[in-house]
Amino acid sequence: MSARSKARKRALDMLFQADVRGVSLDVIIEAEAGRATGEPDRMASWLYAREIVDGVNDHRDEIDELISSYAQGWTIDRMPNVDRAVLRLASWELLHNAEIPSAVAIDEAVELAKEYSTEDSSRFVNGVLAKIAQHAGDLR
Repeated sequence: MSARSKARKRALDMLFQADVRGVSLDVIIEAEAGRATGEPDRMASWLYAREIVDGVNDHRDEIDELISSYAQGWTIDRMPNVDRAVLRLASWELLHNAEIPSAVAIDEAVELAKEYSTEDSSRFVNGVLAKIAQHAGDLR
C-alpha cells in the first residue's frame, strides 16, 4: 500500500472518529500527531493525512454543500458515517489538491467504501464523486 493510500486511511479514521465521537477535528489531530511522533515509520503517511484533514476542516462548508447537492435523496446527516468521511476526504482532493488526478481520488475513495462501509456504498460514493469531479473540472 502506498504512503498516500495509508494517509487516506488515516484521514478516514480521523474524520470518522471526530464525527462519531462528536469532537472537533483539532482534538483528533492533536492525539494523532502525538501518536505519529512516537512512530517515525508512520511519518510519511501522517503528513498527507494531516493535509487532508486540515483541508476538510478548512473547507467543510463548501464540501458538505457539494456532497448534499449531488447526493440525490440523501442529506449529509442521513449518510452512514463512513460514507460521509470518505466523501469529505475525496472531495477535498478533487477540489483542492491538483496533484491528485480525479480518477485516483475517486478510485481510492471507492476502495475505502468497499472495505469499510456497506455493500451499496461504493456505487453511491462513486456516483457522488463523479459529479463533484465534473464540478471541480469546471473550476480548474
